[in-house]
Amino acid sequence: MCALRWITGLLLAGPALVSCVAQTADPTGTASVPTPDASGSADIASQFVSELIANATQAGQAQEKRNLSCSPNDSLVVDLGYAKYRGYHNATTGLNNWKGIRYAAPPTGDLRWQPPQALPPKAGAAVTDASSFGPICPQSLPAVPGAVFIPGDEDCLYLNVYAPANATALPVLVWIHGGGYGYGDGTQDMSEIINANNQRFVAVTIQYRLGAFGWLSSSELRSKGVVNAGILDQAFALLWVKQHICQFGGDPSRITISGESAGGGSVMYHGIAVKGSLGTLLFRQSIAASPYLPFQYNYNDALPTQRYYAFSQAAGCPASGKVFNCLVSKDTNTLQQASFNVTQASPYGYWGFWPVTDGIYIQNRPSQQLPTGQVNGQNLLVGHNANEGPLFVPPTLTTESDLVGWLSGVEFPNLTPAQIDTILAANPNSANTSATGPHFDTDGVSSVTAVQVSQSANGQQQRGNNIYAEATFACPAYWLASAYSARRGRAAWLYQYSVPFAYHTTDVAAYFGPRTPNQGADLALAFRRIWGNFVVDGNPSISAADANGASAADPAAPNPAAAWPAWSASGLQFLNLNQTGGVPYQVTLQWGATVTQFADPGLRNAFTLANASTWEGGRKARCDVYLSLAPSIPL
Repeated sequence: MCALRWITGLLLAGPALVSCVAQTADPTGTASVPTPDASGSADIASQFVSELIANATQAGQAQEKRNLSCSPNDSLVVDLGYAKYRGYHNATTGLNNWKGIRYAAPPTGDLRWQPPQALPPKAGAAVTDASSFGPICPQSLPAVPGAVFIPGDEDCLYLNVYAPANATALPVLVWIHGGGYGYGDGTQDMSEIINANNQRFVAVTIQYRLGAFGWLSSSELRSKGVVNAGILDQAFALLWVKQHICQFGGDPSRITISGESAGGGSVMYHGIAVKGSLGTLLFRQSIAASPYLPFQYNYNDALPTQRYYAFSQAAGCPASGKVFNCLVSKDTNTLQQASFNVTQASPYGYWGFWPVTDGIYIQNRPSQQLPTGQVNGQNLLVGHNANEGPLFVPPTLTTESDLVGWLSGVEFPNLTPAQIDTILAANPNSANTSATGPHFDTDGVSSVTAVQVSQSANGQQQRGNNIYAEATFACPAYWLASAYSARRGRAAWLYQYSVPFAYHTTDVAAYFGPRTPNQGADLALAFRRIWGNFVVDGNPSISAADANGASAADPAAPNPAAAWPAWSASGLQFLNLNQTGGVPYQVTLQWGATVTQFADPGLRNAFTLANASTWEGGRKARCDVYLSLAPSIPL
């Protein structure tokens, strides 16, 4: 009833009853709903977030009151109030699937750059077949040579559900795809990870607006619509899960959100949303793989504003002044091409648009808020890969002069020469890049570390690769782990995926499949059960038999993954996931480097505990440097 009274108040007189919602939003904390401006009126984003909190609160109260059975009916038809969908049973996987479910109205025409809108109730709706994925969103590859235009459909706010047959009140895993906030879709098959965990949970994959459609930002846009539309799409999809997943056999009180790269970054943003005051309202647990943290500007800063007008000009609208109405009037092909053009004019490896500080849902930079421990949800599983950087760093850094030029011109353009020197001092390496080597994976603790060398590069090139990897992926993982371990009642576990050559995104095949030749069956099963145990039990530890693998000489031998210590300020321990043995073979990567990987027969799991303070020559200390510089980067 509180939620209903609040909505009525909002429609009549603005969010005057916010305190009512805040008191009931979550028993573990008080939701801090953005307040109206001096005139007494709330902006569009504030209203959306307030309604999101109210509706999620109401859904939780209704489910608790009605004690819902949380299981699908025999016909696999679900009635969502606004539509009916018929799923299908996949006899091969043993799962029930529903694909291409709308969770919001098409964000086209006048709904461009507006928050996601609920679909109106529709009594007696015809049953829609749910056997095919919905269309992908407009998107772009990053700024790399040869990138091609990828058309999409603005009507793309769809999700997909995978559930064991006869599922009843099972935990729920929600997957948020990666792709730099400009690329990707929700078509990831979740069957393998569900079945590897004995069908103990339901899974949902979602899509959200990308590129300029999801992340365009400026003062004018914020006054007419919303910035960070993509993150609001995700939040609305999480509300949908809370409201409807019971009909698919899921438990709306046990939701784990997950993602990799920009998906992992999105998990991080939901973790700090509304200053961490949402508690477990939208989700209980989080899995962030390689959480992507590019520069985070304020919504009205010079760079996002410059991109706004560059996009406008590329779409045939003015390059200054009031352009929002012109943009809304343009056809989708024109806007998609404009979004692609702005991205391709960006520095190597970057997209054109990504999250900003909007003051409503994302109120702080992660580097500001994570050290305070103000985060949503309960427990966290977070990880990164051993070689995150080379996919994004221009492969032309030979001398220190090349490196400094890239650092000061692209990677950290706001830093002073003295601050750049601080980064160089934290990453000591005087050698020029040499094509003759050495090229090998480091062991993390020897004198030759990831700062100097990997299979992909050495000298100044590897120095740059590792600076990017740590500042953008590895250190945000550390900061997240520290945030979730900072307060009583929460816990975090951290891992590194190190199976050669562990570059960005290669871990996804291990936990979702199909596994690649360098990923042994034992490794894939262990990784999938790490995720599954976390989803079901809130702790990623697995049995020694699973951790060692069936091919081990002694599968029952002690293994650190069976008693995985939570991350703590005093311990700083994490699990390093690797393999030994196997047959070597060579692979040429897309940036031209040739590396050695290993395939069966003979692959064996090699899981070890490591300490972040000494790992790779002191990675934790380098992360502290980036955190100290964050106000100037910005991160």
